[in-house]
Amino acid sequence: MKHLKVGDKAPEFSGTDQNGATISLNDFKGKKLAIYFYPKDNTPGCTVQACNIRDNYALLQKNGIHIVGVSADSISSHQKFQDKFALPFPLIADENKSVIEAFGVWGNKKFMGKEYDGIHRTTFLIDENQHIVGIIEKPKTKEHAEEILEIFK
Repeated sequence: MKHLKVGDKAPEFSGTDQNGATISLNDFKGKKLAIYFYPKDNTPGCTVQACNIRDNYALLQKNGIHIVGVSADSISSHQKFQDKFALPFPLIADENKSVIEAFGVWGNKKFMGKEYDGIHRTTFLIDENQHIVGIIEKPKTKEHAEEILEIFK
C-alpha cells in the first residue's frame, strides 16, 4: 500500500463519474479539491458521510472547495446513490481500482473478527498547486464537511 503524506504532489488520476464524464486531477488545477474514498454506496456510514457533505456543499463551495467521491462501485450504482440522496458532487466509479491504488487506500481491513481487502475511508485535501495539504484518515462521517473546512482554513 502506497503511503502518501502531507506535502506530496497529488497522484495523477482519471476516472469516470456517475454521468459518464471523465474526471482527472488536471480538472482542478488552480482549485482546492477534497477527494474522498469510501467503501460502498448505500451503506450506513457512507450514506451519512455523503449526506453530510451534501448538506454543507454550499459552504464548501463558498470556500472554493471542490468535492469528488471515489469507490469501486459501478457507474449505475453511483447513479442510483446520487439520485436517491440528491448528491451535488461527482462520484468516480473506480471498478479497476486505479485511482484507489494511486492514493494507496486499498488494503487489509478487519471487521467483526474477519480480515479482507477493501477501501480505507480516507480523504485527501489538495491545494491549488496540486499538493496534499491534509489527509483525514477515518473521517467522522457525521462531521466530515467540518473536518474538510477546518483543514482548508
